[in-house]
Amino acid sequence: MSETLQLDRERTVAEPVAAGSPVSPRPSPARRAARLAGAVAKRSVAIAALLALWEVTPRAGLVDSVFLPPFSEVVGAWLEAAGSGLLWDNLQASVVRSVAGLAIAVVIAIPLGVLIGWYRTAAELLGPLLELFRNTAALALLPVFVLLLGLGESSKISLVVYASTWPILLNTVSAVRGVDALLVKSARSLGFSSLQLFRKVVLPAALPTIFTGIRLAGAASILVLVAAEMTGAKAGLGYMINAAQFNFAVPQMYAGIVTIALLGLAFNQVLVSLERRFSRWRVEPSR
Repeated sequence: MSETLQLDRERTVAEPVAAGSPVSPRPSPARRAARLAGAVAKRSVAIAALLALWEVTPRAGLVDSVFLPPFSEVVGAWLEAAGSGLLWDNLQASVVRSVAGLAIAVVIAIPLGVLIGWYRTAAELLGPLLELFRNTAALALLPVFVLLLGLGESSKISLVVYASTWPILLNTVSAVRGVDALLVKSARSLGFSSLQLFRKVVLPAALPTIFTGIRLAGAASILVLVAAEMTGAKAGLGYMINAAQFNFAVPQMYAGIVTIALLGLAFNQVLVSLERRFSRWRVEPSR
């Protein structure tokens, strides 16, 4: 009898999990590492090809290396600027301005977007005014911000706030209006108060679209800020690029441009991580 039980246990352990069973074996750490490495390699192919083209094209004489130096020289200039502290000082100035402007835009745009998207009266009153300002380019208002607020930090942060508000606001309005009416009716039939309806139905359903607007605003905040720093600033990545251009330090100029691209990528990754954290309920698409 004991031998039969022992054989049954061994057979149960040895048999694979049946198809459709809810229990699935977890991949080993080595297999997970291999999958991660494969995903990183797949996503890096296009970038590696672009950098290789950048390196080869000037050295082959297809373009003038004075105006487009090889990527290796740009990396050398980047390391030199980082070692001297020039890069970090300008990067810090740009990050502080961009993050501050984006944070203020989020605080302003999300509540305003919810108000416009949820209440028809607010949309009718504020819609024409918002359409007027939305179609006014942020950089066109740069002289106005400088005249009103001066060349200090206030004008640059205000310009970032202005440019970042519209993507967040428009996506928030669209997200709130796009909430499934059946969900809203079901919640109201269950006796949800207005606050409970917003917290448990409207906000979770609208959150992905709102984060899309925040990601667009993050990219806009960097682009507008760099342009503002090129016209009137004593620090920042835009100032660094402009100064390198005037001094004909072309590799350093491209090093600043590469830093802006990396900064935008870092912004996007942080926002994607926050979106995943606050949207854990979402079902990931099957691959």
